[in-house]
Amino acid sequence: MEKLTNKEEEIMKILWRLKKGFVKEIMAEITDNKPHYNTLSTIVRNLEEKGFVDFIAYGKTHQYYPIISKENYYKAHVNEDMVGYFDNSYKNLVSFFAKEEKISVKELKEIINLIEKEN
Repeated sequence: MEKLTNKEEEIMKILWRLKKGFVKEIMAEITDNKPHYNTLSTIVRNLEEKGFVDFIAYGKTHQYYPIISKENYYKAHVNEDMVGYFDNSYKNLVSFFAKEEKISVKELKEIINLIEKEN
């Protein structure tokens, strides 16, 4: 699965949240650095060409919806990032976030408890 650009990921996050939307509805959800309408329309069409979204046509307008789930996208790319940045080690990944204080000891214990329950 292809890695998306930052802008494409931003648009996909909006579509995952909305479930479906017209370009004007997607535009309304963008808070910073709003692109021109035509630029956004091009990004959404690129996402369609890449196989991330599909659409329902209503005359000349299209309502877009994701066909790749957020979970499947992140699952595919977390492993890729882990290999590239953390020497293919989940331990290094978790350690990084703990050192950067992005995850607390309490949260780590909760994660351990979840893992133990699943096993």
